Amino acid sequence: MALGSHVPELRALELLVTVARLGSLGAAAAELGISQQAASSRLRTMESLVGEPLLHRSARGSVLTPTGELVVQWAGRVLEAAHELDAGITALRSDRRGHLAVAASLTIAEHLLPGWLVGWRAQQIRSGRQPTEVTMTATNSDKVAAMVAAGEAVLGFVEGPDAPGGLSRRLVGTDELVVVVGADHPWVRRPRRRVTIETLAATPLVVREAGSGTRSVLERALAGRPQVAPALELSSTASVRAAVSAGAGPAALGARAVGEDLAMGRLVRIEVTGLDLTRRLHAVWKAGAHPPEGPARDLVAWAAASSTRS
Repeated sequence: MALGSHVPELRALELLVTVARLGSLGAAAAELGISQQAASSRLRTMESLVGEPLLHRSARGSVLTPTGELVVQWAGRVLEAAHELDAGITALRSDRRGHLAVAASLTIAEHLLPGWLVGWRAQQIRSGRQPTEVTMTATNSDKVAAMVAAGEAVLGFVEGPDAPGGLSRRLVGTDELVVVVGADHPWVRRPRRRVTIETLAATPLVVREAGSGTRSVLERALAGRPQVAPALELSSTASVRAAVSAGAGPAALGARAVGEDLAMGRLVRIEVTGLDLTRRLHAVWKAGAHPPEGPARDLVAWAAASSTRS
């Protein structure tokens, strides 16, 4: 059955949905990367197709008319289907080339993803399939989300208390941060090497940069308590480990990342009363209830199964 003549373009529907969320045509245009003039033109064209005004505009912003609210409700389902189609076509193109672009937060990239990729490759070979060529970018969780949203990576893996907004996601496992200090730190001599959460919050810490999943988990765990400025802010787990070992101060790092340092005595684990540093590990993709068909979906399934096995 052919489409009727009153169906707006997808870009126009996306604009209207964004205006509804932000309450401003100008803000919506900026988020979508178009001029306000182009946004106004799309809106006029859509109103012409619908036959009624969709927005009331004033100096205070833009408010949907009752008709506009109806169109937004319908548009949500249309845009979700369009995103799924786009993701599916992207996956088909990626599958045809036998290539998958993945972005991962640093902890996952350094300690989990390599094992997932080795096991997944072996499984592909056992099943007689050509192994997928994977390109991986390691960065912090916020940048992973930005890369996936921009289409620079088909699939992302992030860590933190919550998955990024605006992306589809699947929980693939959990992880734990531990508080560590250098071997000569005064906390090592405390009874049972234990401090309170208030003491931790009042101590200058060595932390990762803003936007990292590790930093987000720590900030969430200490929320509501007076905190002092960090002793150092560093851009990699390795640099934080080195700084803590040298005596710069305590830090909260992934248990996997500091396992060897703890075993060798370079770092010492400190127990913190009342502190929960569990973090969730998510796979994220651009749209749709499931990861894009093909290598991306297969890798997510393998990662989730690997976490369950471990």
